[in-house]
Amino acid sequence: MVADTGARAGAESPARALPPPGSVPWLLVAAALIAGPTLLAALTGQPALTAIPVGFLLGFVLEKGDLCGASAMSEVLLFRDRRKLFGLWIAIVASMVVFAALDLLGLARPNPKPLTWLSMSLGGFIFGIGTVLGGGCVSGCLMKAGRGSLNSMAALAGIPIGVGLVEAGPLAPLNRAMRGSVLSRIDGGPITFHSLVGMPFWVVALLAAAVTATAVVRHRRSTGAAGAPVRPGLRRPWRPWVAGLAVGLLGGAGWLSSAAVGRNYPLGVTHGPYHAAVIALSGAPQPGWSVGPSIPATCSPEDALRMDVAFRPETVWWLVALAGSLVAGSFVSAGLSGRARLLPRPPGETVIAFLGGIVIGMGAGLASGCVIGNIVSGLGLASAGAAVFAGTMFLGNRIATRLYLMGGR
Repeated sequence: MVADTGARAGAESPARALPPPGSVPWLLVAAALIAGPTLLAALTGQPALTAIPVGFLLGFVLEKGDLCGASAMSEVLLFRDRRKLFGLWIAIVASMVVFAALDLLGLARPNPKPLTWLSMSLGGFIFGIGTVLGGGCVSGCLMKAGRGSLNSMAALAGIPIGVGLVEAGPLAPLNRAMRGSVLSRIDGGPITFHSLVGMPFWVVALLAAAVTATAVVRHRRSTGAAGAPVRPGLRRPWRPWVAGLAVGLLGGAGWLSSAAVGRNYPLGVTHGPYHAAVIALSGAPQPGWSVGPSIPATCSPEDALRMDVAFRPETVWWLVALAGSLVAGSFVSAGLSGRARLLPRPPGETVIAFLGGIVIGMGAGLASGCVIGNIVSGLGLASAGAAVFAGTMFLGNRIATRLYLMGGR
């Protein structure tokens, strides 16, 4: 009897090792969107295509961990749940370690954003309010739209409007004036954590990783929580910190991919929906953009906008491809888990989400970035300006959460 049971178990184990039949189409799509553009980029010499697999994997892991910066901050207040916020922190620390490694290997040159304190503080506060009304940050809205959230789709429709208002619309003069309020080092460089403490970037990265690891070990010992084994699968949700770790690793791939098109900066998704809307409405990148003079290797597109210089259209297509493939990655991830379905909401909520998207876009436009670009990539590069954005975003998110989601409680 025992032998028969063991024989049956041995016979069944190969079948269990294979993916369920319903997973095969999703896995084929995933393989095509990862391997296809990578191979095509190598054959055609078009590095912008590498944004597709990077964005796809980013959307996949964000959906698996349900990792949205806005939700992470709101859930601390709503449910006393800090797991997603911890996942966001892991993404920051992992990014910092990866970026420091790329710097030491000479594969990338750190390009932290300047401390435009007025833009970062006001933009972050407005952005934080908008994320509650719109139901997510920019990457969160892209991820949730791929999963089927109608409110997130409405917010995505409003985001380009908000970005356009502050970068090319009536608020553009105010935006340019605010970006002139810059705090710099004595030598004119951007203020970073390692410049403040007088240490190399890689030392600060290792310290952040060591402090985080020590805090986790002490917390587990004090609570007696050994924790179940972590087995992230393709068909089940991931713990937020696992998704955060994956986001940090993807940050390095995103940086190398973007540097190849003249954008020397890691992941960032704010201007992807904006450029996509401009291209959809005009049929081409924004008038006035030219192939040359291209931006210098140490200048990001956001800094190029700040300095009013032209930059290559390849950068625009990279950002559009990253945002679009992020939605696709989220859709495939949700499909594997059985969560890909249209989620309509009451019309009033959808209208508020659209208006919230405009507010999100305004805040992200003022601050030249969102959670991925300013917090994960920005803090990953140890930018002091990114810390200002993170703090004011948290404040705006907290106030809006209390007033809008909790009715003032």
